[in-house]
Amino acid sequence: MLDGVADIKVYGAPWCPDCKRSKKFLAEHRVAYDWIDIDRDPGDLAYVEREQNGGRTIPMVVFPDGSRLLEPGDDELARKLGLRLEPDESFYDLVIIGGGPAGLAAAIYAAREGIDTLVVDKGGLGGQAGVTERIDNYPGFPDGVGGGDLADRFIAQARRYGVELLSAVEVTAIDVRHAGNGTGQGNDAGVEVRLGTGQMVASHAVLVATGSSYRRPGVPGEDELIGAGVHFCATCDGPFYRGAKELLVIGGGNSALEEGLFLKRFADSIRFVEHAPALTASRLLQDKVAENPAFTVHLNTDVVSMSGGGGRLTEVAARDRITGEEFVWHPAAAFVFIGQSPNSGWLADSNGGASGVELDRWGFVRTDTAFATSAPGVFAAGDVRAGSTKQLGSAVGDGIAALIAVRAYLQRHSDMRRLDIND
Repeated sequence: MLDGVADIKVYGAPWCPDCKRSKKFLAEHRVAYDWIDIDRDPGDLAYVEREQNGGRTIPMVVFPDGSRLLEPGDDELARKLGLRLEPDESFYDLVIIGGGPAGLAAAIYAAREGIDTLVVDKGGLGGQAGVTERIDNYPGFPDGVGGGDLADRFIAQARRYGVELLSAVEVTAIDVRHAGNGTGQGNDAGVEVRLGTGQMVASHAVLVATGSSYRRPGVPGEDELIGAGVHFCATCDGPFYRGAKELLVIGGGNSALEEGLFLKRFADSIRFVEHAPALTASRLLQDKVAENPAFTVHLNTDVVSMSGGGGRLTEVAARDRITGEEFVWHPAAAFVFIGQSPNSGWLADSNGGASGVELDRWGFVRTDTAFATSAPGVFAAGDVRAGSTKQLGSAVGDGIAALIAVRAYLQRHSDMRRLDIND
């Protein structure tokens, strides 16, 4: 969590897309805030109007020093929170795209090797681990560890070694065709990295560690209710449903059951809906769910629609895939954990596909056994890589192993440049 940031208040409404974006930005950066729904209390709406001389612009984000931002973009929020958005240099040995466990682990090892490194993440540093309530299977923490706490430790260690970290900065494209090596020698094509801020940096190598994102059910009514009863992060939004009679969890893997167990602290009961004929979570998690009468599990069942009223989820319809039996439930909210999609679309779009990075049919980045992609000087690690296990521990290992491969690559090209100079 960012130091010195507390008591932020976000005034908004569930139907407001900019409010959802601001909440997501703060949650990704692990910034504590109070959400104030102006539709619920006329007094809160009146406060917003007084502060804006009769205006009703939302979200209105109020900071501890009394200042406020109206309908801020992510860049405005980032600057207000003191985040750095511009790189110090125009050239680096290595640019790591993605500041999750894989990217941060690689950055720590790179710094110890004396490799000049820049880490760029379009969201908050720490990745999905940073917004996970509790992690119980990471070695060295026998009693478990909060995801945010673990992410903060990664970040602090990277900073201790002098790694340059940029968050809330998107990479829009990479180009291996035009970048020079920063030395004027031209022997190493290098990689050009274009940032959403309009800036450009070049490097000898790039490590893609952008991770993956949760998939969506894609059923009628879902889009209108995202952030207003349909959520993808129990840690971010679970506390808003304290005292609820029932919450719905869609999915049957480790993430679904872990987040469902977390959500139980806020609701009387949790209902799981799984498309497959069996849960795929670990036996330990399945046993915890089976032993607690507050949990109900529906297998071979699909959610077919969601509906709401007043900007809130009010009904979820589902159907048994075997019997055809239909169900209608009225949970306070639905939390979706049905797998992940790679954050790699920007690679396919880079300069009309000029990145040269090959993706598999699902969009994961193909690599060889040394984590090298099909593009010279471009490597990949973590959840975005084809064949990765989508686990925190393996993502850290991926990042370290990929960095060792990057180090060998940089050494080879350094030797080649020295030979050319001597010739």
